[in-house]
Amino acid sequence: MSRKAPLLLIACGALAHEVMAVLRLSGLAGIEVQCLPAKLHNTPQLIPEAVRAQIRAARQRFERVFVLYGDCGTGGTLDAVLAEEGAERIAGAHCYEFFAGSADFAALAEEEAASFYLTDFLVRHFDRLVMKGLGIDRHPELLPLYFGNYKRLVYLAQMPSPERIAEARAAAARLGLEFHYRFTGYGDLKTAIEAAARHGAGAAPLEAAAAAGA
Repeated sequence: MSRKAPLLLIACGALAHEVMAVLRLSGLAGIEVQCLPAKLHNTPQLIPEAVRAQIRAARQRFERVFVLYGDCGTGGTLDAVLAEEGAERIAGAHCYEFFAGSADFAALAEEEAASFYLTDFLVRHFDRLVMKGLGIDRHPELLPLYFGNYKRLVYLAQMPSPERIAEARAAAARLGLEFHYRFTGYGDLKTAIEAAARHGAGAAPLEAAAAAGA
């Protein structure tokens, strides 16, 4: 019987670039990554079962699994699935929180609750995911319906880039929002991946998970 690989990271597709960057920067080898489509965020009720399917598929090939999703609008059902499957995930409600860090994100939210957040991924795909995804490009009258209650756009940047800052600033102007920039780097994403790679808490042995689910 072939030896199992040590760790699988199950990640949101919106984190693919950042996850691979962390693995390179941290010099982590022998870790595989399986990304689910970023568009699942449009239907968060589908995320838990999609993650469950990946965990169960991993049991024959991997010793451990760690999930790189926040709650992401699943209303706690993702955590319920992970408890049933014996797996754990990165802490936080969403990627904004674990990029900024829980304390800093809480401070941002307290400073202005009516904030709309972008990451590097969302800046790169702003037109496709926001303007076209919400139909604003075809129906400009929808803009105030979606964004009329927001006051500012906060760009949480993983990599320093004048080009991305300019794109995010332009996105804020298109939405009629005040622009706020915060460089976060990889934040708690890096910390969590490195901890999982050390076989610490969060990388659950899949043999135990399989027994629990039998």
